[in-house]
Amino acid sequence: MIRKRIIPCLDVKNGRVVKGIQFEGLSDVSSPVELAKYYSDNGADELVFYDITASFEERALFTDILREVAYEIFIPLTVGGGINTVEDFDRVLKCGADKVSVNSGAIRNPGLISEAAKRYGNQCVVLSVDVKRVDGKFTVFAKGGRENTGMDAIEWIKKGVERGAGEIVVNSIDTDGVKGGFDLEMLDAVCAVVNVPVIASGGAGNKTDFVDLFRRVPKVSAGLAASIFHFGGVEIADLKKELCENDILVRL
Repeated sequence: MIRKRIIPCLDVKNGRVVKGIQFEGLSDVSSPVELAKYYSDNGADELVFYDITASFEERALFTDILREVAYEIFIPLTVGGGINTVEDFDRVLKCGADKVSVNSGAIRNPGLISEAAKRYGNQCVVLSVDVKRVDGKFTVFAKGGRENTGMDAIEWIKKGVERGAGEIVVNSIDTDGVKGGFDLEMLDAVCAVVNVPVIASGGAGNKTDFVDLFRRVPKVSAGLAASIFHFGGVEIADLKKELCENDILVRL
């Protein structure tokens, strides 16, 4: 049986890790390099690094900080933010990323997914999708949750996998930073239409939320969180112990 992964997320703005609620009200947390090393040394299975304003500001991702982060860690690193071309994939991979996360760039040019998958392999292409309920429908948002695309999220994710995305990160805007639990309904709907790993993001507030996630949506491959790890609410070692005690397989 495949082990479930626990993945801290570094949302980086102006060279610092930040965190907000429902993608708003960002507050300073720490240095991305120091935090990345801490997680690498303390049980994280992977790390996600998002340059969260790169797409909105229409600029390239900060590669200097990325290089420092990649140098300090010994776990797989997924990088996203301002990824619009295969050249952007190439640039961040050369800086030390193992996988590249594409979001707004793929919305503008869906062919980017298939082009990158063909060049680097499906396992390298992560489709990250920011989703919010609009009139009861799961809807895709772009540019860090600022822009309603009107696209149906489930259909978009399904087509992304058909184009070659090897992994999906589902970011629930409704639950982001609220600490009331993952959006299980949304995740269940996504897992029903794809056969690639799905990473749940948005809403974790305690260890029980991860237990509920993996029990109630067993097809989810990983749980991603920021606030509860950044602010010391949950230590990854303690979380993994709790998951083991609930018969959920993880890497210790």
